[in-house]
Amino acid sequence: MHDKSTILIFIDDESKPIAEVVSPVSFDLDTRKLTDGNHTLKIVSKDPTGKEGVRFIPFVVRNGPAIAVEGIKENAVVDGVLPLMINAYGKGDQKSFLIEGSETPQSIPFWVWILIIGFAGWALYYLIRYISLTQ
Repeated sequence: MHDKSTILIFIDDESKPIAEVVSPVSFDLDTRKLTDGNHTLKIVSKDPTGKEGVRFIPFVVRNGPAIAVEGIKENAVVDGVLPLMINAYGKGDQKSFLIEGSETPQSIPFWVWILIIGFAGWALYYLIRYISLTQ
């Protein structure tokens, strides 16, 4: 029988691994125990001869309520008064989805206004042409 590699799983810069397993393995990472924000999954593999391999996987945890902001973008340069619309909503749990409050209202995009004005202008042009032909 062949010896198997040992896998150590770390979160961020912790010195103690959250798991030490023998490969191959299926592993459930419970992100509910982590704070929201950026984290790094560090996986260290040691083969039977003692050689090590390391892999870093950055990820973002977002277990808390989602926050949607309209009226300002990240790293924007702004001045004056900014009208902001902010919505925060939880996801519920894994078994049920919260419908109420989970949609963020948004303003109508500018391209929709351009389409409406263009269509209205086109319709008005043909209406005037039709009236002038019937007289």
